[in-house]
Amino acid sequence: MLQFCLDDDDAIIKLGLLSLLAVFKDIIPGYRIRLPTEKELEMKVSKEVKKMRFYESTLLSVYKAYLQKLVLLEKKSKFQHVAVRCICTLLEAVPHFNFRESLLAAVVKNIGSQDDVIRKLSCSAIKSLFVNEGKHGGAASVEAVELIADHVKALNCQLHPDSVEVFISLSFHEDLRKPEEPDKQSKVKYKKNRKRKNVEEPSQLQESDRKRSKKELTAKMREEVTADYKSAVFTPDVKEQRKMQSDMLSAVFETYFRILKHVMQSTAASSQANGTLVAGESGAHPLLAPCLNGLGKFTHFIDLDYIGDLMNYLKKLAAGGSSSDNSSEKCAKGLTVSERLQCCIVAFKVMRSNLDALNVDLQGFFVQLYNLILEYRPGRDQGEVLVEALKIMLFEDRQHDMQKAAAFVKRLATFSLCFGSAESMAALVTLKQLLQKNVKCRNLLENDAGGGSVSGSIAKYQPYATDPNLSGALASVLWELNLLCKHYQPAISTIASSISTMSTSHNQVYLASTSPQQAFRDLSLEQESFNPKPDLRKSNNKRKRGSGPSRLASVEENVNSTGSLDEDELRKKLSDHFSLLRDFKESEKLRTELDRTTSALQLYEEYKKQKKKTARRGIKIGGKGA
Repeated sequence: MLQFCLDDDDAIIKLGLLSLLAVFKDIIPGYRIRLPTEKELEMKVSKEVKKMRFYESTLLSVYKAYLQKLVLLEKKSKFQHVAVRCICTLLEAVPHFNFRESLLAAVVKNIGSQDDVIRKLSCSAIKSLFVNEGKHGGAASVEAVELIADHVKALNCQLHPDSVEVFISLSFHEDLRKPEEPDKQSKVKYKKNRKRKNVEEPSQLQESDRKRSKKELTAKMREEVTADYKSAVFTPDVKEQRKMQSDMLSAVFETYFRILKHVMQSTAASSQANGTLVAGESGAHPLLAPCLNGLGKFTHFIDLDYIGDLMNYLKKLAAGGSSSDNSSEKCAKGLTVSERLQCCIVAFKVMRSNLDALNVDLQGFFVQLYNLILEYRPGRDQGEVLVEALKIMLFEDRQHDMQKAAAFVKRLATFSLCFGSAESMAALVTLKQLLQKNVKCRNLLENDAGGGSVSGSIAKYQPYATDPNLSGALASVLWELNLLCKHYQPAISTIASSISTMSTSHNQVYLASTSPQQAFRDLSLEQESFNPKPDLRKSNNKRKRGSGPSRLASVEENVNSTGSLDEDELRKKLSDHFSLLRDFKESEKLRTELDRTTSALQLYEEYKKQKKKTARRGIKIGGKGA
C-alpha cells in the first residue's frame, strides 16, 4: 500500500494515503514499541518473541516511512489537505505511539495557517490532545503547549487567534497545586513497628531466613505488579502529574505575558511613528483577545509573584498603553473598546481570586469603564463584553463610593437612551442594582428644580468629566427615566417605571431578580421576533392608494394573525402583488409613450396647417402681381 503512494496518478496517491491511515488506526497497538538493544538481540529467545520483534520492527519502519511521505506531500499544494488530515487524525487516534514528536511538530506548525481547513484541522487535533489526556497520560499535552509557546515566540506574536485559543481547552487540577502531604500510612506503620520492638521479647524478634526471603519475594512481586499496572493504565503518580501541570502552566503564562508585552510595545511604537491610530484597529495584535480570555479563565493559577506585574500591564492596556495622558489617548485608539473592557474584567477576576494577597487600587479601572460606556458602538463592539464588565465591576461589587455610584447611575441612564434594547436593558438592571445598594443615590429620583437634594462636594453636574468622582452626579436628576417609561419595548418601559417608583426610605429592601447578562441575552432573543404595534390612526390614513399595496398589507395581516402561512400560498400572493406592480410600471411607460406620440401628432397637424396658410398667402400675392 505504501508503494501505491508513489504512483503518477494523483487520485491513487490520495486514496493510498487514506487507506494506509485506516489500516494504521486499526493495527497500531495500545502501547509504545521499544526496539530491543544489541545485548537483547544477542540473547536466545523463543520463536514467538522473535516473531513479535519482527512484527514490531516492520510496523515501525513502515509507519516511519508513511510519516515521512506525509510530511513530504504536505509541502505540495494538491496533496496538502489530504496529508494534513492524515497527520491530525493519527495524532488524535494514537497519541501514545512512537514518532509522536514528528506529528506534533507538523500539527503545531499549521495552527496559524491562513488556510481555514488546515487551521481548523490542526486546532481540533490539539484540542483533542488536551481533552483526552487519558490516551497519553498528559505527556503529549506538555509537549504541545511548549511547542505552541516556542511557535508564538518565533513568529513574534503574529499568528491567527485560534493558535492561542486552543489553551482554553486545557484543564488543570486544583488539588495538584497544594503542597505534598507526608504519607500517613507510613507514619502509622512506623509507630506500630516501634511499639513492637519495645514490647516484643528478643526471642520473638528472631525469624528464620526462609520467612525473610519469602517476605522479600512477595514485596518485590507487589512492586512489579504495581509498576506494570501503572504503565498499562497510564496513571502517573502525583509527583509526575504535579510536574507536568507546573510545566504547562509556566509555558501558558509565559505565552500570555509575552503577548501582553508585545501589544504594549507595538502600540506605543505605532503611536509614536504615526501620531494617531484608527479607532478599533486590532490588526497589529490579533492574539490579545484569546490571551485575555485565557487569563480570565486561569487567573487563580497565577503565581502571586507575577500578579503585580500582570495588574500593571492590564492597567496600562486599559488606559491605552502609556503613563502620559496624550500618548495614552493615542495608544487607546489602537485597542478596541471590547479589548479595553476585557482588560478591566480580567483585573477584577484576578483581584477576586487572590483577594487575601493583594492590595491594589482599582480606581483606574472604574475611570476607564466610566469613559468606555460612551465610546461603545453596538455594531462595532461586542455587547457581551460590555455587559460582563457591568456585571463584574458594578452589579456584583459591594463597596461603592456614593459619588462614584451616582456618576455611574447617571451615565447608565444616559447610555440607555442612545443604544439598542438589549444594551439598554442590561444598563437599567445594573442601574437598579446600584440604587438598591446605595440608598442616598435614590435622591436622584426626586424632581427638584435644582437637582437632587444631596449635591455632595460638587454643586453642579459635569457631564463631560472623565473621572466619576468629579462629575457631581448627585446634583442631577434622572430625567431619562421619564423618556424610558415611554419606550417602544415593553420590558424597558416596565423596568424604567419600577425604578422611578423606588422609595428613598432606608428600611426598604430590594432583591435583584436577574443579572445584566441574563437580561441582555433574553432581550437579544426577543428582539429577533419582536414586532412593535403600529399606530392604527396613521396606518389607516396612509392606505387606500391602490389594490397592490392593500394586497400586501392583507398578506402581512394574515401572517401576523395566524403566525404561520403556507409557503406556496405566500409565494402565490407575493407573485400576484409584484405582477400588479410590474403591470403598473408597464402601464406608466405606455402612458408616457402615448403622450409623446400624441404631442408629436399635434405638432405635425399644426405644422400642416401652418404650411397651408403660407401656401395660400403665396398664391394671393402672385395673383395681385399679375
